[in-house]
Amino acid sequence: MEEGTLLWQPSAEMVESANVTEMIRWVNERRGQRLSGYDALYDWSVTDLEGFWSAMWEYFELGKNPGPALYREVMPGAEWFPAVRLNYAEAVLRRARPGSEALIFEAEGREPEAWTWDRLQNEVARARRGLERLGVGEGDRVVAYVPNIPEAIVALLATASLGAVWSCCSPDFGTAGVVDRFRQVKPTVLIAVDGYRYGGRIYDRRAEVAKIRSALPSVRHLVMIPYQFEEPKTGGDVTSWRVLTEETAPLRFLPVGFQHPLWVVYSSGTTGLPKPIVQGHGGITLTHLVHGAVHFNLTPASRFFWFTTTGWMMWNTAVGALLLGSRLVLYDGHPAYPEPDFLFHLAARNRLSLFGASAAFLGQAQKAGLEPGRRFDLSALQAVGSTGSPLSPEQFAWVYGHVKEDLWLSSASGGTDLCTKLVGGVPTLPVHAGELQRRCLGMSVQAFSDAGEPLVGEIGELVITRPAPSMPLYFWNDSDGSRYRASYFERYPDVWHHGDWIKITERGSAVIYGRSDATINRHGVRMGSSEIYRVVESIPAVADSLVVDLEYRGRPSTLALFVVLTGDASQADVADEVRRRIRADLSPRHVPDRVLAVPAVPRTLNGKKLEVPIRKLLLGMPVETSVNVAAVANPQSLEPFLEWARTGLPPA
Repeated sequence: MEEGTLLWQPSAEMVESANVTEMIRWVNERRGQRLSGYDALYDWSVTDLEGFWSAMWEYFELGKNPGPALYREVMPGAEWFPAVRLNYAEAVLRRARPGSEALIFEAEGREPEAWTWDRLQNEVARARRGLERLGVGEGDRVVAYVPNIPEAIVALLATASLGAVWSCCSPDFGTAGVVDRFRQVKPTVLIAVDGYRYGGRIYDRRAEVAKIRSALPSVRHLVMIPYQFEEPKTGGDVTSWRVLTEETAPLRFLPVGFQHPLWVVYSSGTTGLPKPIVQGHGGITLTHLVHGAVHFNLTPASRFFWFTTTGWMMWNTAVGALLLGSRLVLYDGHPAYPEPDFLFHLAARNRLSLFGASAAFLGQAQKAGLEPGRRFDLSALQAVGSTGSPLSPEQFAWVYGHVKEDLWLSSASGGTDLCTKLVGGVPTLPVHAGELQRRCLGMSVQAFSDAGEPLVGEIGELVITRPAPSMPLYFWNDSDGSRYRASYFERYPDVWHHGDWIKITERGSAVIYGRSDATINRHGVRMGSSEIYRVVESIPAVADSLVVDLEYRGRPSTLALFVVLTGDASQADVADEVRRRIRADLSPRHVPDRVLAVPAVPRTLNGKKLEVPIRKLLLGMPVETSVNVAAVANPQSLEPFLEWARTGLPPA
């Protein structure tokens, strides 16, 4: 499938009914604009930041008289809506419709469970009161070691309602990875489950919870959720979720400033301590409203699902669907258990309107030859969402060929850093293979050359040239802002450097080519790693792959490709096929010097390939500065790379 091939066009009815069409009408009428489509709306959103964001505040009816939208335009340190007081939890729960469903929860080994808006409000009020009894107040940190369950959402909203700061990790994180994150923010309350179930097996986490608790001296109270085992023993500073939420209370919200901290999310932490990224009530509320309405096309009638854990920013984004009154479907468990196409069965059973997952999940479904469109009734499905890594043109084609012919494929790219999309889908525009339809509203995204010049039709560094409301307020424990500036503003002065390769096409769409610091540069020709993966992983005998360029400080380039083999495939045969295919489909310059079989590709806890840490290891850099083992989802996958770091790569 050739990149840019037209795969889908929206119907006239879909264009007419889309949220973005209504938004354009409203802006033209209320703000005196003459916008005639998404591209015009986007241009206005990044050239008139004051006008656009103040209009969005009014459009979503967040309150009257917000005052100036952008008081001080500078990066980093922009000041947004200084006169505003709001609360994220209140913005979520104001959409409550008595008697209607807010959440549908499914998990391995459990019957599906529906939560009404009434129940959600009541549980948040009870949890809020319980946290108050534990002494939690404005600015305190509440952390959670919980899976994707309703109690996680309740705890987040209760914490936010008090003006306290939320942070969470999934219970599949190892103890060291959790402590590395939570210790930085000095929490006062830890909420945890006793275990979780995955792939038919129960994982007891009570010992891990005890270790985490002992490593966090700031924690005054531990709240245990009996998720897999009996009600826990309580007493002293240990309580149960049932006791925490036993007292009824009115639902209240503390009004806080637009830039009051809402939560702390973390970078992957593959090469050091994870960056504790602080985002605010106002920036998240407004951005998730705008992007949810336009780039997910969510309404109160939507049934929204994204396969995620609480350790990925897509969990935070999914909770944001509640801001628009949508019904949120949660799932906790293995995505391919007890059958490979289980999640598509879930989509059919729950009549999902938007089904979201990582590009890796869709790639695995393609590789497994799944045909969910034939097996299940997906007539309610209007859109498929994808993010986490680039979705190849072949994977685009698989969605249209084997999931549903007439649906909107909304491939997106963003990041934990802003907890939103930078480029993504627009339901009123065509879908082309391998392309993300447009840059997202309010995100002044460009491709920059090394000299800092904008590029069109060429691959460059993804940058953001003007402030956006959900940019981090700061990093925790970074009082002078030096770590924040070093992370985003060292490459180009006063411009956010995101660290991805991007091409902005002449039609205004975008293609992401992977992380720019993992770019393959062979004889002066640069190529994103995603381009190599697209070719290599299309070979039936290759289940997964990782590529690194070992050129360093003038030494000759050695391109090493590591492959996970399927079935009885041999390394030698696969190596020959890989070299032939790359030579024919990409370029002779990018034929790997080494093709080596490995049991598994090392990945972060969020499923991203560890290209940069493995490159550092193989270049001889110390293990402790190359990779943080606690941040690796499958630490055993590092073993062959650690051995090769000591002995050198074999001549395969």
